[in-house]
Amino acid sequence: MYQKLLSHNDDLRQLVKKGYAVDFDSGYLIVRDIPYLDAQINLQWGAIVSKLLITDGCHVKQDNHQVYFSGSVPYGIDVKPIPNLGDQPHKLPLSSHCDDVVVQRAFSNKPPQGYTDFYDKINRYVTIISGPAIEKYKEQANPYTFKLPNKIAEESVFLFTDTLTSRAEINDLSAKFKDEVVAIIGLGGTGAYILDFIAKTPVKEIRLFDSDEFIVHNTFRSPGKMVKEELGKSKVLIYKSRYETFRKNIIAHDKLINNTCRTEIEGVTFAFVCVDNGTARADIISLLTSIDIPFIDTGIGITRTSTNKLRGTIRTTYFSTDSEQIEKNKVHVPLSEEADDIYKTDIQIAEINALNACLAVLRYKQLLGFYNEANKDLINNNLLLDITDTRIFGDIVDDN
Repeated sequence: MYQKLLSHNDDLRQLVKKGYAVDFDSGYLIVRDIPYLDAQINLQWGAIVSKLLITDGCHVKQDNHQVYFSGSVPYGIDVKPIPNLGDQPHKLPLSSHCDDVVVQRAFSNKPPQGYTDFYDKINRYVTIISGPAIEKYKEQANPYTFKLPNKIAEESVFLFTDTLTSRAEINDLSAKFKDEVVAIIGLGGTGAYILDFIAKTPVKEIRLFDSDEFIVHNTFRSPGKMVKEELGKSKVLIYKSRYETFRKNIIAHDKLINNTCRTEIEGVTFAFVCVDNGTARADIISLLTSIDIPFIDTGIGITRTSTNKLRGTIRTTYFSTDSEQIEKNKVHVPLSEEADDIYKTDIQIAEINALNACLAVLRYKQLLGFYNEANKDLINNNLLLDITDTRIFGDIVDDN
C-alpha cells in the first residue's frame, strides 16, 4: 500500500521527495519528525496525522482542512501557544503499526483559498508548527529527515482500503477482529446475511460450510444480485466468488459439519450455526463444544395467525465454552426433528433472515468488546444493544 499510494499520487510522492518521514496507517497519512517548541521552549518532536479519502484503491483526496497532532501544545519564541491553530485536545486510536504516534491534539487552520492537495496542506502546517523551533534551533530542528517507515503496515484482509474505520476513528475497536477466524455453518437465508456482514468486518479468516446447491428459492433470501448462471452450483463456492472480490481469506467447504470434521473446524475462534435441521444442529453443537469453540445458534419460526397475518420468533442463542452454560442453553434450541415445531415452519422472508443475522452479528461484536452491552439481567446473558428492539414484526422477540 505504501508504494501503491506514492506511485499514484503526486502530492504524496512530493512529500517523500522533499524529505518528510511519510507513513500510512489505514485511512491516515502520518508525517513523523515534526519539530516544535514546548512551554519551556525546548525542542520536541511530534507527528502530523491527516485523514485520507481513498477514492478507488489508488488515488486519494483530502477529507477536510484539519489535522491531528502527536505532541503537546506547540509554542512560539514569545513563550505563548502558537495562534491560529484552533488547538483542541483530541484522542485518535491508530493501529499497532503506528503505536509510537499518540495523537493528543486536533488543529484547524484553513487558508482563504483552502488547500490544493496534501503537499500544500502539510507544508503549511509544518511552517506554522515548526517555524519557531527552526528559528531557535536551526539545523537541529530539521523536519526533512528522509526517514522511511521502520515497518510497512500489515496487509489488510480487504482488497480496498478501509477508509470507513479511519473516518469513524475506531481503529482500536476494529483491531479486536484481527485474529478472529469465523465459521459460518449453513448458508441459507440467515447464514448468507451473516456472511454479508462478517465479510465487511476485518476478521482474519472466514470459513463457509454448506453441502447444498444454490437454487431458485435461495435467491429470494440472499443479499446481492441474482445471476442465472449460479443456479445449480455449489452454494459455498457461489458465495465465496461473490465476496472474494472484496476481501481475502474466504475458505469454502462444500460439506456440512458433523463430528468427522474436526480438522476443518480447528483454529476457528467463533462460529455461527444457521441450520434448520435439529439432528444436524445436535452434531454441530457436540463438535463445537468438544473443542471449546464459542458460537451463536440462530433460528426462525413464523406462522400464519387466525387473522391471516404472520407472527413468529427470532432466536439468537449464544453458547460460551462454559459447560454449565452450554447445558442450560441447549434447552432453547431444537436438537431433533421432533422438537419445537415452530422452528420447522418453512416460512422465511429476506428481512426476517437479515434481522436474525443482524442480532447474531451484533451479539458477536458485543462479546469481542466492539459494542457496548446493555442490560446484564437479560435471560441467558444474551445481551442486546441499548438501541435494539426486536419487537418490530408482529410479536417477534429475541427469546434469549
